[in-house]
Amino acid sequence: VKFVESGGGLVQPGGSLKLSCQGDTTLLSIYTVGWYRQAPGKQHELVAKITSNGGSDKYADSVKGRFTISRNLAKDQVFLQMDNLDSEDTAVYYCNEASWYDETWYPTSWGQGTQVTVSS
Repeated sequence: VKFVESGGGLVQPGGSLKLSCQGDTTLLSIYTVGWYRQAPGKQHELVAKITSNGGSDKYADSVKGRFTISRNLAKDQVFLQMDNLDSEDTAVYYCNEASWYDETWYPTSWGQGTQVTVSS
């Protein structure tokens, strides 16, 4: 499955953005999907993930209470609503397959991602 991310941009601290992820096949519906981010000079970090049916989600402690992941199964889409953003959230954001049970599992290939910059 190929994932295409969109919705990034420049936002002031305390602002909000909603990222979108479009899968190129209906096979997206069988995957647990995660939103990851990579800040300059750092490794990829999984910030949120959602089960294949959208019934359960998990968040990294750094975004818990501020980010919300959701999915539209009919349209093969996954979203990340980001509220109360701060400079530490500045990164390139990617959606990709995720493991629900193995927190150490990461994909080996990535799409283009979408840049999120939080700055005044």
